Amino acid sequence: MASVSAADVKALRESTGAGMMDCKKVLTEAKGDPEKALELLRERGLSKAGKRAGRATSEGAIVISVDAGRGTIIEIGCETDFVANTGDFQGLAQTIADTIASDGGAHDPQSALGLGLGEGTIDDSIKAAAGKLGENVELKRVSQVECGGVVGSYVHAGGRLGVMVALEGASGGDVTGVARDLAMHVAAIDPTPIAIDRDGVPADLVASEKSILRNQALQSGKPENIVEKIVEGRINKFFAEHCLLEQPFVKDPDTTVTKMLAAASGDLKVSSFVRFKLGEAAQ
Repeated sequence: MASVSAADVKALRESTGAGMMDCKKVLTEAKGDPEKALELLRERGLSKAGKRAGRATSEGAIVISVDAGRGTIIEIGCETDFVANTGDFQGLAQTIADTIASDGGAHDPQSALGLGLGEGTIDDSIKAAAGKLGENVELKRVSQVECGGVVGSYVHAGGRLGVMVALEGASGGDVTGVARDLAMHVAAIDPTPIAIDRDGVPADLVASEKSILRNQALQSGKPENIVEKIVEGRINKFFAEHCLLEQPFVKDPDTTVTKMLAAASGDLKVSSFVRFKLGEAAQ
């Protein structure tokens, strides 16, 4: 068997964009002949992955992997919805999410790409998939949540929208069902929640909203002495619309999320939530 050097593997990988293990395999089969190795890659549809890098990935899938108190959500992109709906793409996306979840330490695409998967890395698997599927494939976003309770998840519209909600203080009752209901709420409610409660709303956003509301009140001719009261009332409405705990629960608009949680179990608390919508990363 011909010896294959790391330098040869690296050179073939850089020139073709194929995965490291694919390059090593064809070089071994070609007994170290780079031309023959390149021919084998082309025959197997793996030689153009690198050239596809940079092409727009406006389609794809949001995929979630949850195990009790830990959840991982990713956005993986491709070029067309046809490829996004294939079993190969969906399977790859789920495998990547599960791999990141098992590691637990990757919170962004850069750190996730280097994680081991199969005989190579996640990056290698993505490049191999790009060659096989004929489209650019890109890991665009990664987020993880962890809590001492339960993580609920919901994926909507065939993977175009995904939500995770972490609940602390879980004790008794169908807490997993409550967490999933909350994830569905975050996916469906309009407007989308900005934060769990008022303390979590960014201060600059509150200041900007107050400035807009104040200018609106002044332009409507309201006296200066009552403008501040008007702004206070409207900013409270803004909080009620955009803070998760104050929103009317989507399954029962007559009650709030806070009251729904209290009715389910008095000690439940939302510690975090993440909402990914396909394409947001490019906006």
